[in-house]
Amino acid sequence: MAENTLLEKVLSLRGKFQSIQDQLSDPSVMSDMKKYVQLNKDYKELEPIIKAGHEYKKMLDDLQAAKDIMLNEKDDELREMARDEISEIEPKLPEMEQSIKLMLIPADPDDSKNAMVEIRGGTGGDEAAIFAGDLFRMYQHFAERRGWKLEVTDQAPGTSGGFKQIVFKLSGEGVYGVMKYESGVHRVQRVPQTETQGRIQTSAASVAVFPEAGEFDVDLSWDDIRLDLFCSSGPGGQGVNTTYSAVRLTHIPSGLVVQCQEERSQLKNKDRAFEELRTRLYNLEHQKYLDGIAAKRKTMVSTGDRSAKIRTYNYPQGRVTDHRINWSMYNLPVFMDGDIQECIDQLQIAENAERLKEAGE
Repeated sequence: MAENTLLEKVLSLRGKFQSIQDQLSDPSVMSDMKKYVQLNKDYKELEPIIKAGHEYKKMLDDLQAAKDIMLNEKDDELREMARDEISEIEPKLPEMEQSIKLMLIPADPDDSKNAMVEIRGGTGGDEAAIFAGDLFRMYQHFAERRGWKLEVTDQAPGTSGGFKQIVFKLSGEGVYGVMKYESGVHRVQRVPQTETQGRIQTSAASVAVFPEAGEFDVDLSWDDIRLDLFCSSGPGGQGVNTTYSAVRLTHIPSGLVVQCQEERSQLKNKDRAFEELRTRLYNLEHQKYLDGIAAKRKTMVSTGDRSAKIRTYNYPQGRVTDHRINWSMYNLPVFMDGDIQECIDQLQIAENAERLKEAGE
């Protein structure tokens, strides 16, 4: 792509950006909350592109001015300053151009959302449940590193530890855009706690990550929902187990069922269950989008097919391997302690390369 064409693409968005700014300050738009939320989202997406475009234009202008000095100026000191400026700007241009090209490609529309995460123990019985618990703690520590808020919605403990299933919400900056890479089957190879002969066993747990639906993303009515109340089970004391604080919601048209029993308050459980139900309904539509990109982006195969094996955790060798990009790390204890950012960074780099290829760059 020629430099001036790239610059033209960015600068052509200035009119749209200014129009959004004007609309956001219009009282009639501010009274339409749904439109205001969408415009605010569009503004946040365009703002870094416009900023990068202005910076890119300044670099090109400064480079051209320095080259003009080299051609026309006879003063040695000025020519030396211009030469220094050229040697400083030219190496930065390719990286800036690559960054702008990526910005111009539409991102996953849900990357900026919070995420709902569901971990289920798969093949391997008690060991699978224990491994599901290990994955939960891994994400718990990762969320702490990122400054995200984690709220458990529902859980079913395993008989020997861990979880048969646990559902939780992660809130923060761009959570889904990071966590979406974790969807798929996670496989563990190790000697289980329940194994008396010291034999290595292979078990698995599945992770599903959904973008949290916003208030205006799904038209959900209480008229379409059946509400059931029941006593919470599990730890929490007498108050948890003897009051009807747990909530189960059934969406009658789709048959989707969610439940929440983590709060002592029935009202709080009801609100959380409603959020999760809205998110799962939204995900039914979002899945069509994921299926569409899965064939194009091999790094995102797990997002389009949540039954795909994405990663293996090999304890005897201290190795974790991500099969989508053939990436390995030989420090499994650190990885399981929540230090998974390097793997996600590599997945994002691979996906960005595929996005650029899709766009014909």
